[in-house]
Amino acid sequence: LIGLNFTSFAQTKTAADPSSITQPKLIKFYPNPATTVVNFDFQRGYEKSFNIEVYSALGKLMYESKNIPSRFNLNLDAFYRGIYYFLLRDKNGVIVESGKFQVVK
Repeated sequence: LIGLNFTSFAQTKTAADPSSITQPKLIKFYPNPATTVVNFDFQRGYEKSFNIEVYSALGKLMYESKNIPSRFNLNLDAFYRGIYYFLLRDKNGVIVESGKFQVVK
């Protein structure tokens, strides 16, 4: 007979651990799933130098905008049904936030 013992090695996070504290999102995007438009609204930390890139699930760059306003709408006319990812970059090109949304047409 062979005995198996499964042990959980889950790490517990404490308030003293900085990685356990989640930061509020910089940007809110809605609706998700979307049909005609996705709205992006900054919740905090807006800078005029932010850039946004939207990629298809296959990695194709679908949309790019530099120096985005604090609120903008992304028209989905050129987007097919599927999952898309956005990257929000600061003026140095560092990704400060990312997310995904679904287009259902």
